Amino acid sequence: MEHSYALTVEWTGNSGTGTDGYRNYKRDHIIRIADKPDLLGSADPTFRGDPSRHNPEELLVAALSACHMLSYLHVCVKNGVVVTAYTDHATGSMETIGDGGHMTEVVLYPQVTVSDASMIEKAQSLHGEASKLCFIASSVNFPVRHEPTCRSIHD
Repeated sequence: MEHSYALTVEWTGNSGTGTDGYRNYKRDHIIRIADKPDLLGSADPTFRGDPSRHNPEELLVAALSACHMLSYLHVCVKNGVVVTAYTDHATGSMETIGDGGHMTEVVLYPQVTVSDASMIEKAQSLHGEASKLCFIASSVNFPVRHEPTCRSIHD
């Protein structure tokens, strides 16, 4: 089954002279997806971006984190593990080479709470299956690791 996604990215950083010089334009843009709130984007501050806006690298890490979470919740349901809370403090690393570069790694740190201590071991083991099911992780050419912790609501 094939799925498609559509959005619009509009550059809003023309300061009046376009791209007539590297320092003469802003990296600001708006990401528009029908019937959803706009996302205000820019480049990473290292590349002259606005630090108050989302940058593509952060959005990629967020997509990987959210995709893993959704895949994980799915495999937990299938395996009888009742998750009551999930938080991830994900990190991403990028290497620049000349004017280009690439992401080198994303590490997910899911903190999972389950309804009963007897589920902790199974809950920990399901991150591997979730990783294999994650559409975004399956689409990138760099490692996406996970270092989960799990506890029960009674801990």
